[in-house]
Amino acid sequence: MNPVEFSRRTALAGAAAAAASGMAPTAFAQARRGGVLVVGLDPEPLALASAGSIDAGASQISPKLFDRLFNQDLDGRPVPQLALSAQVSHDGLGVRINLRPGVKWHDGQPLTSADVAYSIAEVWTRLNARLQLAFANLAGVDTPAPLVALIRFSRPAPYIFSALADGGAQVVPRHIYGGKDVLSNPNNRAPIGSGPFIFESWERGGHIVLRRNPNYWDAPRPYLDKVIFRLISAGAPTVAALETGEVQYVGQQGVPLSEVERIRANKNLWVYNRSPSFLASFAGLAFNVERPVLRDVRVRQAFAHAIDKAFLLKNVWLGHGALADSPISPGSPFHAAGLPQYPLDLKRSEALLDAAGFPRKADGVRLTLHNDIMPPSQLNALAAEFIRSSLAKVGVRLELRREELGTYLRRVFTTRDFDVETYGTAADFDPALGIQRFYWSKSIQIGVPYTNPTHYASPQADRLLEAAQVELDPARRRELYFEIQRLVQQDLPLIPILFPDELAFGSRRLNHPFSSRVDNLADASLVA
Repeated sequence: MNPVEFSRRTALAGAAAAAASGMAPTAFAQARRGGVLVVGLDPEPLALASAGSIDAGASQISPKLFDRLFNQDLDGRPVPQLALSAQVSHDGLGVRINLRPGVKWHDGQPLTSADVAYSIAEVWTRLNARLQLAFANLAGVDTPAPLVALIRFSRPAPYIFSALADGGAQVVPRHIYGGKDVLSNPNNRAPIGSGPFIFESWERGGHIVLRRNPNYWDAPRPYLDKVIFRLISAGAPTVAALETGEVQYVGQQGVPLSEVERIRANKNLWVYNRSPSFLASFAGLAFNVERPVLRDVRVRQAFAHAIDKAFLLKNVWLGHGALADSPISPGSPFHAAGLPQYPLDLKRSEALLDAAGFPRKADGVRLTLHNDIMPPSQLNALAAEFIRSSLAKVGVRLELRREELGTYLRRVFTTRDFDVETYGTAADFDPALGIQRFYWSKSIQIGVPYTNPTHYASPQADRLLEAAQVELDPARRRELYFEIQRLVQQDLPLIPILFPDELAFGSRRLNHPFSSRVDNLADASLVA
């Protein structure tokens, strides 16, 4: 096997590079042990382990409880976590994972390669939309020794380290989950993990308490004694709690963008803009292409010509982001130039609708459709309002539906009872993990959230995606993704609108270097 070694030195170098580039909101002072950090959280999670839940609340808490084999620094480079090192075979079909010795689950049981094998084969590949794609060519996971896992593929997996560092690739304990239904396991609400913090209590509607893991492998981390997630409504209540010091840390969902500059001006608070070399999430409008009225590409293109993306960036996201002409960010090495463009052009939009056979009726309306808004983001709701008014100008009436997460997921991914949806989603650093699930026909799975919501199925797109997924030559792989972007931006099953910045807000008492992409608070500390 061709060795690809990742050492603690690599991890420290990545953290140092992030700090040197000015990524941290405050100077990274010497970490201090002790203290209780209060984090504002909305919505309340359905569960605390991402193995059993894909909701936004769980994704905020589970990284504190569960480690992955690798983390990612802010430029997408792998940083060893539970893995001490790894080797990839010359043909790209095998990956040897050497686990860190001495790691224990929160109940004292040792973490072994059996846990890794179980997590890959029984959890990630069955319940996680991105990881199902990443391990689509999985041939098996062998465990020749307690600290060695051999991942075998039937075809190469050039994206494997991005997959192993994905936020959903949390290793779970086989002795807790094995032989039981993962989704209904009660440990999803009182998890036993291997991460820097241990679950202590959950008062529904009130707070969730995590305490320091004294046996964490990355000593002296974590520095905090406890982390309390206070369940508090996003918006004005969260902003007030930040300003009074009742909470010391809040993710982006908790603070309206209209309040960012006010918080930035407060000498007791900081605003952190997590904008890595290329962004990992985007907002857009997706079509249900199984609807007869939306099968005609001219209708979808007409929608694109009617939406003023620049207005949305300026007036809804208040400039916090970058415009999109592709599902891959312009900062990515995979982004293609010369893609089909859909500038704001209402006359062109109307002409396309006419040509598609949808003239204005006596009341001026051509079509009436429903637009489902992905919860819980208020930005999605504001964007949907603007898109409704934009399309009304060309004779399309959009009726908006706002629902709680479970209803939304059933409507879009199970019953398929929707026309278009305004949404935001993670695209990830590597297209095989990010955009492939949006456009690959084989990722269409009824009932599995966030897998090809449009049901776009193109034999040409499938061929290109499958070739890029296994291509080991980096230059050829980029060319394949360039071709994919040109195709899907012509077919337009979804309209990429923009790539939002990822923001975080905190007290000046919170000392946090933000050296990794997935935040587990292991590096965070409080200053006097």
